[in-house]
Amino acid sequence: MASVQPIRAAHPEPVSLQSHAMDNLKFIRETMERAGSFTAVPGWGGFAMGVSALGASVIAASQSTREAWLITWLLEGMFAIGLGALAMTRKANLAQVPLMSAPARKFVLSFAPPLMVGALLTLVLYRAGLTGAIPGTWLLLYGTGVVTGGAFSVRVVPVMGLCFMFLGAVALFCPLSWGTAFLATGFGGLHLVFGTIIARRYGG
Repeated sequence: MASVQPIRAAHPEPVSLQSHAMDNLKFIRETMERAGSFTAVPGWGGFAMGVSALGASVIAASQSTREAWLITWLLEGMFAIGLGALAMTRKANLAQVPLMSAPARKFVLSFAPPLMVGALLTLVLYRAGLTGAIPGTWLLLYGTGVVTGGAFSVRVVPVMGLCFMFLGAVALFCPLSWGTAFLATGFGGLHLVFGTIIARRYGG
């Protein structure tokens, strides 16, 4: 008579050591990227900055003197910086991310110098009667700040900076009469587009 053999449950295939190690490395890499990136770049704040820039372009286009045109954009610039700082603080608080973390400090220290250079060059260009070069200079240096600061942020931020730099390079070789259109396209249009992308992909 044949002996009865107990039925044994099939053992699951063991997870290979290589697969387990790859999963661990992926987790570690993603954790380090999040820890080393400044994720509080405001999306909807950038969108709002775009809206204010489009409003400023309408006002600037109606000015009869270069001085009034320049003052309009300078006021818009100060307003946009304040709006961006407020939106960044709000997003950081909601995400419970320290606003003065190491990545945040790197972002600010990389972003601020091109803006300060832009402010200085604005005065120099205006005194030299080269007002036509101001829109291109602003776009180019703002884009430079976004690229350098974006190196410590999410990937889409440096891409936005490159778009500003390209637009600014083109604007440098165009007359001042095109300046309002370039500034509206850059500070208005690009902020609207990339602000929406950042808000949807990275929250707020």
